[in-house]
Formats: sequence, structure tokens, C-alpha cells
Amino acid sequence: MAHDRQDPALVGRQRETELLTAALERAADGAGGATVLLRGEAGVGKSTLLARVERSARERGFTVLRAVGAEAETDLAFGALHQALWSLLQRSDALSAHQRDALESAFGGRSGPPSGFAVGAAALALLDEAVRTAPVLLLLDDLHWIDSSSTTVFGFLHRRCADLPLVIVGATRPDGTAAQTWQAEAVDVRALPRADAAALLGTCYPELAATTRDRVLAEADGNPLALVELPRQLAAAQQRGVAPLPDRLPLGRRLERLFADRLAALTPEAGRLLLLGALATGPDLSSGVWLRAVAGGDTPEADATPGATGDDVRANLERIESDGLARLDAAGQLVFRHPLARTAVVSAASDAARREAHRALAGALAPGDPGRLVHEAAAALLPDEDLAHRLQEAGRDLAQRGGDAEGALLLERAAALSPSSCDRVRRLTWAAVMAARGGQLRHTAALVEELKAGTVPQDVAPLFAYAVVYADQSHHVDFASSAALLPTALDTLAAPGADTFGGLVEQVFFKLLLAASYTDDPWAWRALHRHRDAVSEAGRLCLRAWTDPGPGVADALLAVAEGMTQEQEAGAAWLLLWTAAALDCPEGDLWQRFTGLHGYATQGSVAKAKSHQDFLLGHWERAEVCLREAEIADELGYHTNGLMFRQYYAHFLAGRGDEAGLAEIARAIGPVAARARMRFVLDRLTHLRGLAALAHGRHEEAYGHFCELTPPGRLTGGRPWQHALVLDLVTAAVHTGRREEALAHLAAARAVGSAGFSGRHAFLVAAATAVAAEDDGAEDAYRAAYAVPGAERWAFDLARLRLAHGSWLRRRHRAGAREVLRAAHHVFRRLAAEPWALRCEEELRAAGDAVVPQQRGPAAEPSGLTGQELRIARLAATGLTNKEIGRQLQLSPRTVAAHLYKIFPKLGITSRAALAHALGQELGADVG
Repeated sequence: MAHDRQDPALVGRQRETELLTAALERAADGAGGATVLLRGEAGVGKSTLLARVERSARERGFTVLRAVGAEAETDLAFGALHQALWSLLQRSDALSAHQRDALESAFGGRSGPPSGFAVGAAALALLDEAVRTAPVLLLLDDLHWIDSSSTTVFGFLHRRCADLPLVIVGATRPDGTAAQTWQAEAVDVRALPRADAAALLGTCYPELAATTRDRVLAEADGNPLALVELPRQLAAAQQRGVAPLPDRLPLGRRLERLFADRLAALTPEAGRLLLLGALATGPDLSSGVWLRAVAGGDTPEADATPGATGDDVRANLERIESDGLARLDAAGQLVFRHPLARTAVVSAASDAARREAHRALAGALAPGDPGRLVHEAAAALLPDEDLAHRLQEAGRDLAQRGGDAEGALLLERAAALSPSSCDRVRRLTWAAVMAARGGQLRHTAALVEELKAGTVPQDVAPLFAYAVVYADQSHHVDFASSAALLPTALDTLAAPGADTFGGLVEQVFFKLLLAASYTDDPWAWRALHRHRDAVSEAGRLCLRAWTDPGPGVADALLAVAEGMTQEQEAGAAWLLLWTAAALDCPEGDLWQRFTGLHGYATQGSVAKAKSHQDFLLGHWERAEVCLREAEIADELGYHTNGLMFRQYYAHFLAGRGDEAGLAEIARAIGPVAARARMRFVLDRLTHLRGLAALAHGRHEEAYGHFCELTPPGRLTGGRPWQHALVLDLVTAAVHTGRREEALAHLAAARAVGSAGFSGRHAFLVAAATAVAAEDDGAEDAYRAAYAVPGAERWAFDLARLRLAHGSWLRRRHRAGAREVLRAAHHVFRRLAAEPWALRCEEELRAAGDAVVPQQRGPAAEPSGLTGQELRIARLAATGLTNKEIGRQLQLSPRTVAAHLYKIFPKLGITSRAALAHALGQELGADVG
């Protein structure tokens, strides 16, 4: 820890520095990359840790890239990405022309909107090129103030850095978006304990009197920046304890006030210089524009460069630097000592001074420069239609370039400057839609409530309806407005010569289709069929999948997807994924097409598709991802997504026969779904209760649940999820002596062509046929089910078929029973589906097999522990905290705590301290 001894600012930060060093060493050794997110309040030392890891990386030969967020730059789309990657782009010779065009378009150096996919993919390709020369460290300071478009790209990169020698270290305040949503190794940088705080204070101010030291320690409350800054405000006599100390500083923004007090001592000229530097956006700073603004336009541009700024400007810069507020670097950029200093400069200025500074910055920029428009808007005091119109056009241009969230900010500014109340409402409506698309759902909901309080012009009524429904569906879990507003909106949009608002008809169609799928509202279905010819082939196919799937729909889906460009896929992602969901159709791994740069709205749909696919394909070790995604969705305000992720998690619980867990999920989501009339969710919960009953052999109870959803022998083309019940219902019917009902249901499935819906439906119908077959045709039916193309993909369903087959063979004393049962048993153990595994063991014992206990593995269950519970128990036994366990297993601390709550009674213990002993007794192994 030599660095700690050399740098007093790192006192008490051993844990953080060791973790950062380990990430660098891993990348330097070629073992892969990592992302570390430093979370903490202002002044707690995040920037100091970034500086330390930067020094350490440079010593190890890393290429270091940096981006710093600023409050004044949050609406500059891709501004932070420009800071971080521009130097790499300038010297790159490996990017394709398409990738270079995408980045240059995002950075404003080339006209034309880049594809959302292309920017993320090009950034990744650029870093992949860079790491071939040296490992890369990407530092992101003040991530909470980095523009939304850049944050999305950085999030995309951090999810893909594991295989590259790339370390991403971000610093954010706890309430920042990345702090809530990035699935990275998060390190909470907290206030220093008193002993460490005293050590830091003593190192920086060894002559401080005891009374003064105690007062500073109390006021600073462990904040390192306050510990360094507070004594600076004291006179020498106060530091020595001779003169009385000032009154207690107020809490909250006290550090900003400290900077503000120092600012008050500056001359007006120096204060104006600082204000211009604080308000200038990144390009304005690096290009020297802010220095031209300092000169007020009277100094030639050539004289406004560093080293030739004039005596007055140079003197002011020297004074600012000597006071420790900011410094001018070699590139002519004003670098503030700490982000709080920059914030304090802006906060301390009067409204008039800020407007004057923005006017000066605007005047120093060319008329067509996008930055000029931002400064003009900030300087405006009175309504100005010309400025509002230019802001509106700039906002729409940003949205076309992938900056929906930033475009929404400009539309809101345009609304505030609109002389006409109607124009104001029109622009706020656009802002609400853009904010929703940009992942700012809570803000969309707030804007919608504001708009509801007034009158919306008729010409934007469809757009307003879309914004209302977006907020209701995704945030409020309310589908009433969907059927009330969207059919009329579709009528308006489909009228000859109507304004389509840039393709809004397809998005309105999908929102109505989503509502109809969830609620089965007949008015919604009728409106969808009425307007099916107004949408794309993807839209028509999605409607068909949810109303009359029939044979060939899955093949048609793949054909439509294959024929799309990346740009078309980006717009149709929701439709394609929802079509696949209707058919239980993971063929082609559609979700993988949309893992590039998209807002949360699309990424949430991708994650839902992936969660359900994990269940279908037997990747049950990923079940906990559903809960983590649910927490992320709720944090972002996407409460319907949160509900759906919990429903997907319930599938894993039902398959494993975990009825207590299933009941807990049902209590959490059932009332919400019932209030929203989400028949889709309520029917699924009924189905899953039946599946759990099947797992425990309660076939009569299971049959009752399945008959609630679809009486035997009655199947229609609609409600495709009911067709997936065929194996479950037939199994329950056969086991309860209702073979005629089972055969009637199979006949109904054949009549509507259920087997043609998708590969999984083909297997389910074949498996159900085998289960219901008479003895003389059963063996052929089982073999036909095994021969269905892709049968091996459906791990859980195939294991159930093998259990049924092995049981049939054993009861008839036929050869091969034990081999089939062993194969089923192996899969059930791997899936941690304990009740099903126990039934296999019973059959194996009846067949004369001793059922040799398998070697303990991921699915092993001492005292009934699931595989995930066992992993968590072993880690907890080593002394790791819930947060540390969560980092290793990619779970939230709350999820870890919930598992431990179940683990303790299963092991017969009441504390973590007893875990090692309990596991040692169970496993006879070293838990360390």
C-alpha cells in the first residue's frame, strides 16, 4: 500500500484501492476485463480514487481514457462518449467505414443519424482495436451527470468488457441512473470512520489545535473533502485555537458554500471567467471558445489562446489557480479542482449573471453551432418563437441520432419559450414521448399529468394518447386508457393525408396489441383487426400470432427477421419479440439481435424474452436473473416489467415444485394483475399452480387448475398460451382416469393445428399423444415424440416425457426403463427440480436400481437446499457479506438475504456463525 502512504487523501481507502488494483492486474495479465462502480456522496473521495487508479494504470502501461460529466452538459448527446473516444478515433486505422461514420455522426462531425446499433458496436470495435496494443482503462467521473446517450453506450460496453483487457471505473452519486441499473461490481465509498478521518486531518494539518481538530471532525462527519477544505477557511489564530471558531456551518450544501465563500473573495472579472468556464460545454472548453467569450469579442481569436490571453485574463487565472479552485491545462481547458467547485460557481452566480454568461458563450460560437442554441436558450428570459422552433428542430434531430432523452430536454426548453399555449402543449407532448423512448419513464408520467391539467390541441391528440398509454401501461400498470384512447388514435393516424408523426401508427398498434394480449379486451382486438393493413408485415404477423397462429407462423417470423436491416430491426424489436413470446418460440435466438445499443424500453423486452427462453431451454441456474431484472425495472419506474419478470421467475418455482415460493410471488403480483385485469398473468399463475401440483403428484388438483383455463376438448385459435397446456392437461387427465378427456383434448389440438405453431408446440403435442396412448401404440408414440426435431432443447419437458416413458416401461416389465429414468433423473437434478427427481428415484427403486447418490454438484441439496442456496450458504460461511456474495453471484443484496432467510431453517440454525459447521456436517467438506 505504498500509494496510500504517499497520498494522505487515500487514508482509510484500503478496501477500495485493493479492489481497483485487482481489476487492473486481471486485465494486465490477460484474464479479462471488469467494471467497478464507485458510489458515494459528493466529496467522499471518488475522484481521488479515480486519480489513484489512473496513476497505477499508467505505471502498468495502460492506455487511459477519461470522460467527466458536468451538469451543464447533460443535454449534449454523446458528449461524454466524445471525450472518452475521440483520441482513439483520430488514430484508428482498423474501423470499417460504416463504424467510423457511425461514431463521427454521433459526435456531430458528419451529417446523418447513426443507427443505435452502430454507435455501440463501433465503440466496442474501437476499444477492441485499442486493447491489441495495451490494456485500456476507461474512467467515467460524475457518471450521474453524463448525458443519457453516452451512459447507454458505456452501459453497453461494460456488459461486454469481460473478455477484453478493459477496465471501466465509474464514479457516481448513489441516486445516479448507473448506480441503480448497472450490473457492475459496485463499491460504496462511505464517509471515513473517525479514526481514519482524524489521521487524514492530522496529516494535512499537523499544527491544528485539539479543540479546532475536534470541531472540524464533527463538522466534516467523515467527508474527506470537508476535512481538507474546512480548515482552509479558518484564520491562523483559529487554527491554533487562539481565536474563537465561527458558528457551525449548515448541513446539506455546506461544501458548495465553502467554495462560494472563496468565490466571493475573487474580483468580478475572475468570477466571470470562472462562470464562463463552468457553463461552457466540453467542445466550448477545449476549443478556446470560452476564452473568446471572456474577451467579450473584443480580442482577436488568435489572441484568445492559452499563453496569449492578455495580462488581465492571465492574472485572473493565476489567482484562481492559487486559490485551488481551477487551473488551465495545456489544451486550454479549464479544469476544476472538484466538481463541487464547478457547481458552486454556477450556484453562487445570480440569474442575470448566468444569462449574461450564456449570451457571451453563444456570441462566441458560429450561428450554426448546436452549442450556440443551448446557450441562447439558457440566456432567454422572455418567450421567443424563433428560438423555440430552433430548439424543437434540434431536439428532433437529437432523437434521430439516438439521443431521445436529450431531445426531450430541448423540447421542454422550447415549450417554456413558446408564446402560444397550444405550441407549448404540442412541444411538451413531444417531450413526453421522447422521454419515454429515452428510458425516462417517471419523467414522462410527470409530463403527462401536467398535460392532462390543460387542453391538448386536436392535431397532436394521437401523440398525446400514445404518451398517456405509455405511462399507464409501463409505469402505472393500468391498461384502461389503452382501449379507451388507442383505437381512436389509430383511426386518426390511418386517415388519408394524416400526420403520422414519423411512423407512430406502428407504435400505437403495438401498444394496443400489448394491452389486448394482456387483458383480452374485445374492443382492442376489433380495432387491431380493423387497422391491420396500416402496419408492416411484422405488425400483421404479431397480431396473427396472438389471435390465430396456425401452422407456419414461426417460420414466417424468422423469415421476416432475416429480411430486415439492423435499422428496421431496431424499430420492430418489440413486435418480433412479442410474436416469439406468443409461440414459445426461441428459434433463431431473436433476442440476441437486439442486445446492442437500445434504451431500457427495448432492453427490458430483450431481458424478458431471455428469461422465458432460459426456462424453456433448461437454463434454470439463471432463474435469479429474473429477480434482479425485476428490481432494476422497478427502480426505473417500469413496474409492469417488474411484474412480468416476477411472473417469469414463478415458472422456475413451479417447475421445481416450490409451492411456498410460488405463493409468495402470487401474493406480490396477483392483486396488481387483477386490478389491471391482466388475464394473461392471472391465467399463467393458475397454470403454474397446476404445474406445481403435478410436481408433487396431486393430479386431481392439477386437473382442476388446468380446466379453469381450457376445458378438455375445447381449443380455439386465440390465446396461444392455452395451447401450451396440452401436455400438462393430458398428463393430469390420464393420471386421474380421464383418458377420454385427454384424447378429446388431443383431438382439439390437432384440429386447430397446435403442433404447427412452433417447435415446442410440436413436441408438446407429440409428448401428450404418447402419454395418452393405449398400450399397443404407446412405444411408437414415445419414439415419435423423441424424434420431433429439436426435442432435446426442451430439457424440462423432455425429462417429464422420459419419466412417463420409464414408468410405463417399468410397469409393463419391459427393457430400457432404468436407462430412460436415469436420464430424466439427471436432468431433474441439474434443474434442482427435487420433487420430480424424487419421483424418478421411486421409479428406479421399483425397477431394482439402487439409485447411487450422485457426487455433490451445483444442484446438490443438503437438507433440501437448492443449488443457488448451497452456493450462497458456502460463500456466507466464509464470512462474506450479502453485498460481497451478490457481487460474486450477480445478485442483489436483498435477494441474497431472502435466500439466507430460507437456508437457516433448512439447516436447523439461526445465525451465520453456525453455517460452516452445518455445511461441514452435511457435506463432509471444507467450506472454505
